[in-house]
Amino acid sequence: MTDNSQQFASDNYSGICPEAWAAMEKANQGHERAYGDDQWTERAAEYFRELFETDCEVFFAFNGTAANSLALASLCQSYHSVICSETAHVETDECGAPEFFSNGSKLLTARSVDGKLTPESIREVALKRQDIHYPKPRVVTITQATEVGTVYNPDELKAISATCKELGLNLHMDGARFSNACASLGCTPAELTWKAGVDVLCFGGTKNGMAVGEAILFFNRALADDFDYRCKQAGQLASKMRFLSAPWVGLLEDGAWLRYGRHANHCAQLLASLVGDLPGVELMFPVQANGVFLQMPEAVLEALRAKGWRFYTFIGSGGARFMCSWDTEETRVHELAADIRAIVGA
Repeated sequence: MTDNSQQFASDNYSGICPEAWAAMEKANQGHERAYGDDQWTERAAEYFRELFETDCEVFFAFNGTAANSLALASLCQSYHSVICSETAHVETDECGAPEFFSNGSKLLTARSVDGKLTPESIREVALKRQDIHYPKPRVVTITQATEVGTVYNPDELKAISATCKELGLNLHMDGARFSNACASLGCTPAELTWKAGVDVLCFGGTKNGMAVGEAILFFNRALADDFDYRCKQAGQLASKMRFLSAPWVGLLEDGAWLRYGRHANHCAQLLASLVGDLPGVELMFPVQANGVFLQMPEAVLEALRAKGWRFYTFIGSGGARFMCSWDTEETRVHELAADIRAIVGA
């Protein structure tokens, strides 16, 4: 029998939120035009423009890897390079897709502090070599919230943007957990993107309560030239596009995207507060979004697995990642914390 109990390995384990589900059901009534020429896609795009307070170009893709890779490919040529954190998803978890879709643009990793790039680390990589034998830096990509659960505040984003402008670099934001960052900082989407100098955002819907789907927002509209053709060529132009865009209408029309981000963040803070005082258990990074990274003895991790808990340990020996979701139940957080306490013996 399959165990359907809530887990903390990934926010991708969660199901579809009621708002997204209801919107898909409404979109399933009757016939609609195909390939994005439908009312749902138009409404979703308008909601994004209203939410971000600007007339941005909006596109929809099936998943984050495609969204990131196609966005980066639109920002550079094959002989260019993309500067990213050594922990960036595009570097560690996208199977070379950014390089593939850009026909070879090289990823250059930079030092990060708590998962975040700094103007200094960007400048260090961008100015390392400027000869014709080295791929020319053209783009900086940052992740909001980062892969280790931290967030860039507006001042940090503006400092990075200023560095990018100084060096002639475009700025891309991987926003797989953008809603969690907005909830954490209490900032508007505009304040965390184009007002801070971001050129392109990939806004994640899958981790925010949707079944599939990411939105790609070009605040610099000139960079979106022919992007629809790029999506088609990459197999990302959905014939029944309304089923990618309608869930966004459900999430955006009454603020569900932000409520769920706040809830997931709250559950992460709760978990951290329940285990943060345990001997031999250390928080590896500040808990600023919906992820909790704990350093624990391997024996503790094995004992947790034996009790049926699932979590990722890709961050080094003794490191474990626990992700909270839009639907995480506080009782389940307490159960996990109680098991950790019992195993540690506190």
